Amino acid sequence: MEPVTFSPPLYKQRYQFVIDLVKKYKPKKVVDLGCADCTLLWKLKFQTCIEVLAGVDINRAVITDKMYRLSPLPCEYLQPSERPLTIKLYQGSVAEKDPCTLGFDLASCIELIEHLETPVLEKFSEMVFGYMTPAIVIISTPNAEFNRLLPGLNGFRHKDHKFEWTKEEFQNWAQDVCSSYNYTVEFTGVGKGPPGTEDVGFCTQCGVFTRSYSSEGSLTADSCRDTEHSYKPIYNVVYPNLCDGTILRNTLISEVVYWAESIRKNMVECSQEDETVDNHSYQASSKSVPSVRNISQETCSTEEQVLTDTGGDNEAYKEGNTIFIPLAKLFSFSKVQKLCGSLDSLKAILSETSQVELNSDATAMILSAVEDIEEHSEACWDTSCLELGVALAECEEDWDEELCDS
Repeated sequence: MEPVTFSPPLYKQRYQFVIDLVKKYKPKKVVDLGCADCTLLWKLKFQTCIEVLAGVDINRAVITDKMYRLSPLPCEYLQPSERPLTIKLYQGSVAEKDPCTLGFDLASCIELIEHLETPVLEKFSEMVFGYMTPAIVIISTPNAEFNRLLPGLNGFRHKDHKFEWTKEEFQNWAQDVCSSYNYTVEFTGVGKGPPGTEDVGFCTQCGVFTRSYSSEGSLTADSCRDTEHSYKPIYNVVYPNLCDGTILRNTLISEVVYWAESIRKNMVECSQEDETVDNHSYQASSKSVPSVRNISQETCSTEEQVLTDTGGDNEAYKEGNTIFIPLAKLFSFSKVQKLCGSLDSLKAILSETSQVELNSDATAMILSAVEDIEEHSEACWDTSCLELGVALAECEEDWDEELCDS
């Protein structure tokens, strides 16, 4: 029989299994128990439904080794998300209760339980299903029946494994948990064997536990609140987001300045090309001057559509060496509209900042037609960011590593 290989590698299939369930159930709060080097957490932070993401592991050194990947990227400061996101990491045992684990919609326990001694496993069941009571719990563990398909394997797949269950043993344990804590479970897995070995099952067996909402938890809310904190906080980061009023204001101002500068540059260039253009008004034609709508498509890939105002009162105009851009013109850009909501709100915000100059009645933004506006960092104008390549973590298990290299 040919050596067993997996494509994608088995550890990637496990991560994708969790991600697919997150996409399906759209939980707002997710905790990864036994998070190790935070690779799964790093993948989950890009799921837009998640607002709170937490990781717990007993090994502090493993957590801190690569937790920097959970920090916001530069583009996430330049282009804040509409949704809030907080990421927290804790050092602690999955057998110990801590209030910081309460309130989560989904808990993942990937290749965790086989590392637990029997007494710890019993406490784990009580902690997760009796104390935490998330709506969804995902548990994966090696399928011992698959081991015979892994040539050269003697004993368990990893030296730290305390046990490896057959399909029947895992299902019996899962059904006992469901009976004790009012959950239901569906069994599946990842890592299919070669043709003719379907009876063996998956290399990694998975159980997806769903809480029965009609039943009451085994612990009262008061007893949960009285539990002392046993976990040690390691990391806590709040991502920049538009729910923060200051960030929303700064993002709006940056967007307004960007489009005002685009209009100003366009007017200056057109004036230099055609000396007959009226110096007291700006009427851009589709033949001689690119429209603001076209500029947006060329210079800002993230702007879905720039709304244009056909009325003359909303057109930018020039008086001497000064360019006036009506706020109504700036408000016609879709992202500006989305950020401020109304023209009155735009006027109020711009009137309170020293970053832009308005005319006497605060109806237009004033720019110089002679001297270039002091150039901002290119990042301020660039609403896109380069895709950052981050190396995936090393394989979790000895057999995963061998299969990745094969």
